[in-house]
Amino acid sequence: MARNTAAPNANEERQGSRKIGVLAALWPFMRPYRTLMFLATCALVLTAGVSLSLPLAVRRVVDNFRFSDTALLNQYFLAALGMAALLAVGTGLRYALVTRLGERVVADIRKSVFDRVIGMSPEFYERIMTGEVLSRITTDTTLIQSVLGSSVSIALRNMLLFGGGLILMLLTSAKLTGLVLLIVPAVVVPILVLGRRLRAISRENQDWIAASSGNAGEALGAVQTVQAFTHETASRQTFAEMTETSYDVSRKRIRTRAYLTVIVILLVFSGIVGVLWMGAVDVRSGNMSEGSLVQFVIYAVLVAGSVAALSEIWSELQRAAGATERLVELLNATDPVVDPSAPKALAQPVRGEIRFENVMFRYPARPDVLALDDVSLDIQPGETVAFVGPSGAGKTTIIQLIQRFYDPNEGTVRLDGMALSDLQRDEFRRHIAMVPQDPVIFAASARDNIRFGRPEASDEEVEAAAKAAAAHEFISALPEGYDSYVGERGVMLSGGQKQRIAIARAILRDAPVLLLDEATSALDAESERLVQAAVDDLSQGRTTLIVAHRLATVKKADRIVVMDQGRIVATGTHDALVAEGGLYARLARLQFTDGLAAE
Repeated sequence: MARNTAAPNANEERQGSRKIGVLAALWPFMRPYRTLMFLATCALVLTAGVSLSLPLAVRRVVDNFRFSDTALLNQYFLAALGMAALLAVGTGLRYALVTRLGERVVADIRKSVFDRVIGMSPEFYERIMTGEVLSRITTDTTLIQSVLGSSVSIALRNMLLFGGGLILMLLTSAKLTGLVLLIVPAVVVPILVLGRRLRAISRENQDWIAASSGNAGEALGAVQTVQAFTHETASRQTFAEMTETSYDVSRKRIRTRAYLTVIVILLVFSGIVGVLWMGAVDVRSGNMSEGSLVQFVIYAVLVAGSVAALSEIWSELQRAAGATERLVELLNATDPVVDPSAPKALAQPVRGEIRFENVMFRYPARPDVLALDDVSLDIQPGETVAFVGPSGAGKTTIIQLIQRFYDPNEGTVRLDGMALSDLQRDEFRRHIAMVPQDPVIFAASARDNIRFGRPEASDEEVEAAAKAAAAHEFISALPEGYDSYVGERGVMLSGGQKQRIAIARAILRDAPVLLLDEATSALDAESERLVQAAVDDLSQGRTTLIVAHRLATVKKADRIVVMDQGRIVATGTHDALVAEGGLYARLARLQFTDGLAAE
């Protein structure tokens, strides 16, 4: 479980967009909710307008404070209260609408990303860890939710306050406004310089969070193996190193953002103090009324506050841009195994004829090693064919290509005479039942795990499949029988029990093609005898492919295909292959004579 704790490769490879403009990729998810955006914008404009109107009311109060009668003064203050109430209602409405928009858009993004990655071929997951994918779906989308549900709204509001306040400042005093504008370049330069550094640090921080999540997911997914090999300390150390590295990067991000905030606020308010000083001199000289100065001060504070807020929000937008970029990469990721634009239809009913025509295949992670070398094979409908040979001979690769998890580099794989690449994947896969060597058990009930093979199956059909797979007895003995929760990855079940549930799932699927990859490897002798009888019954009238190291499970096959180093080296029945000599005879001698298991 030791993992390289160098900087994540993703940070080096993903150098595409370095601009806030990448947030435009969120627009397709926001477009369906234009009405909601319009209402939120109206509320936003309303609150900004009220905020900009308040200083005008304050000016009137200050200028007429000593000269107005009590009734007029009361009207001024009542008007101010009314405007405050309007501001409160508008702000609450804006918050509700914008937050709802953020939640809705992020929910759609999560669904779109999951819809995309759940259909990606295994080759995709050779390049990225599932933990990192989950980090992007959770951590990155949460960041985007924060930005859409808060930061964008606040940014737009402060932009309106900045623009409107600047115009009203100019109308109040062009001289003082000119002095204020001299401060702007001093504020903008740090935002641009430190903002660029902040963006790079934020991206690195997100990459390290994803990398640590991937490491933790891998360790927790194999927690029994980690504990069995007393690897807890090393796993803790690796995760701690990655987490501390992420923390160190986040410290740099926080420090950079703090510097940016300090510089901006210091420059802005230092400028305001200088402008107020000059304004006070104008009031003393009679060139400006007290109310006008107060109005200008309030607008200056609004403008300064909006600039300070925008500088903080800018860093949030930088982080959101990085998160958006990472999610867009998943949405735009190319899968080498794709469905044809105009798929052909399989003739019904599916007969189950399988043909390999001069198939050459290399796994993308091992491009220099031939997993299958010029394999040609015809499997007739209803035939039971077993594949044997040493580990790495290419047996499981045959099973994977039949399901089109990968495409061959050369040659063609056909089902009922049609190339798999011409068919819709989910269309032909529903005619295949699979029992893998490492059975997948979901965190659900035993009944739901079996019904996964055919969701519309009745309870009676589920139980019949369990009986056929010799699973009914142990399932019935569980605390709640078929409704018992079996734990994450079936942690409450033994290896043999998991295998029998996987076999029951395949039996329930009732498909014309049955693939068994070491389906009885985890069973004891009695269970294997029972399951083998069930498999023999199930294979009748179905095309059955069996991958096995234990030759006792393949002796009854119609044909045995012997593989070695990606090639078919012999075919025939058990007796014929034993009489022929060669690799199969040597394996048979080891197992049946010496009692050793071929690994």
